[in-house]
Amino acid sequence: MTVSVKICGLSEPQSLHAAVSGGARYVGFVFYPASPRYVSPAMAAELARLVPTGVRTVGLFVDPDDDFLEHVVSQVPFDLIQLHGKETPRRIAEVKAAFSIPVMKAIKVGGPEDLAHALEVAEVADRLLFDAKPPAKVTALPGGNGIAFDWTLLAGRRWPRPWMLSGGLKADNVAEAVATTGAEALDVSSGVEDRPGHKDPALVRAFLDTVAGL
Repeated sequence: MTVSVKICGLSEPQSLHAAVSGGARYVGFVFYPASPRYVSPAMAAELARLVPTGVRTVGLFVDPDDDFLEHVVSQVPFDLIQLHGKETPRRIAEVKAAFSIPVMKAIKVGGPEDLAHALEVAEVADRLLFDAKPPAKVTALPGGNGIAFDWTLLAGRRWPRPWMLSGGLKADNVAEAVATTGAEALDVSSGVEDRPGHKDPALVRAFLDTVAGL
């Protein structure tokens, strides 16, 4: 089984190069100003020009309005929009209709009850992303908190849309994560950082090498 990887929260050429040269199939840019991984549309546009053919670009947004989406999408070419907030199925459909770009919706998983929402979302989203529910504290981000959820919740499950696994993934636990969930696509951010918001090229390569060896 080939497992594809998305390196999310890229903000500089060195880490982008490490991602694409190491075999990442997706690269993600975060347009959520409160995140340490936030990148301006102008910088993201420069980075996107370095992405080779065959690697998909992903824009991560948190409850964006159409004006903000238009502001970013008009500058940066995306293959996929990732919605990581509290967007409803109706809002997902609106974004798809307005921008004609496939949408991946994050499902925040804390327990089995959260997976029921995934089926509703799958009726409109093109992809699903299962991430850990943020901790209940004011400083918690919608994603990228470096925590995992109970992977056994996904064991043996099948979904009507392609999906990615996210949340607390690192080189030293990714084999267990894939074995438990059967994930064929992974999304990593904080697990390849040496400090919040800064990707370490060596950690990026180590994660990609580990996944390639699965």
